[in-house]
Amino acid sequence: MKSTPFTQKHIALGAKMAAFAGYNMPISYSGINDEHATVRNNAGVFDVSHMGEFMLKGPKALDLIQRVTTNDASKLSNGKAQYSCLTNTTGGIVDDLIVYCIEENNVYMLVVNASNIEKDWNWIQQFNTEGVEMHNISDKTCLLAIQGPNASKMLQPLTDVDILNLKYYTFVKGTFAGVDNVLISATGYTGAGGVEIYFEDANGAADKIWDAIFAAGGPQGLKPIGLGARDTLRLEMGYCLYGNDIDDTTSPLEGGLGWITKLNKETSFTAKEILESQKAAGISRKLVGFEMVDRGIPRHDYQIKNAAGEVIGKVTSGTQAPSLNKAVGLGYVETSQAAIGTEIFVDIRNTPVKAKVVKFPFV
Repeated sequence: MKSTPFTQKHIALGAKMAAFAGYNMPISYSGINDEHATVRNNAGVFDVSHMGEFMLKGPKALDLIQRVTTNDASKLSNGKAQYSCLTNTTGGIVDDLIVYCIEENNVYMLVVNASNIEKDWNWIQQFNTEGVEMHNISDKTCLLAIQGPNASKMLQPLTDVDILNLKYYTFVKGTFAGVDNVLISATGYTGAGGVEIYFEDANGAADKIWDAIFAAGGPQGLKPIGLGARDTLRLEMGYCLYGNDIDDTTSPLEGGLGWITKLNKETSFTAKEILESQKAAGISRKLVGFEMVDRGIPRHDYQIKNAAGEVIGKVTSGTQAPSLNKAVGLGYVETSQAAIGTEIFVDIRNTPVKAKVVKFPFV
């Protein structure tokens, strides 16, 4: 099992640790509900150094990205980032990712899910027929997500670049906590605001940055946060988790990702024709959000039924939402049952428990 440069810090802080995507990762420290509230109301730090990062360089880098991703990366200029996904030859999703434009038309960074690093690398590499320089920098890249409404304010004294006014899905590079060449991005997986910072762990940079962040934010209530709260935070926002809500068998259109599927972009991409056909014919199933009306917590793979007791889909993610004090979930249902307000039933231990389809986000 792999460690991140911060693993020993998590252990020393008493974190509950568990294996995740091949890494020894913190699941919780003070408890998921407390950590969740900390991020929603103040600020918290996630170690997400297990994520994958690829650098693509050269005059054909953009062309390669355009051919393997659904969004239109030609719209990116220096300092802009974009949410996108890789599609396979049957219209399913290889992975969802973020594309960072470091140098327009020439240098890009792709950030992919930890469990898919090798899979994504091999997938993109097979389309690299024009000599794009590819570097897998995952093992040497640290990534901390400092999330919450007060996160940027706490961190601003540590850097010479303006992060208080950093627009959503943009980034800057600069000195942070005395470490040069740190990429600071107004992105995250919580919906609570804040930044993510990428840097190489050279000359003790990881320890230096971690300690500086907590020296600056600790007195203001900044706390370390585990992956448990990361999951409840993203679910309250209706953000998809790869392997649960989207995978190789779900198309971006079915998964509610039509907004990052640019069928009219100039460059043809993998599965474009399949997705065009899906859009023209209409999809038969759709990812929806729902909240429980009656008592019960939906879990992954629970069946979803209609009032007649017929199976119409399944739950992909579910939890008791800490901010709402109610249970919510995501799941695929037949399109005819996907309208907001539709009454559905989640099969919990062989008992149909009433729920209703609601609009994202839940909070």
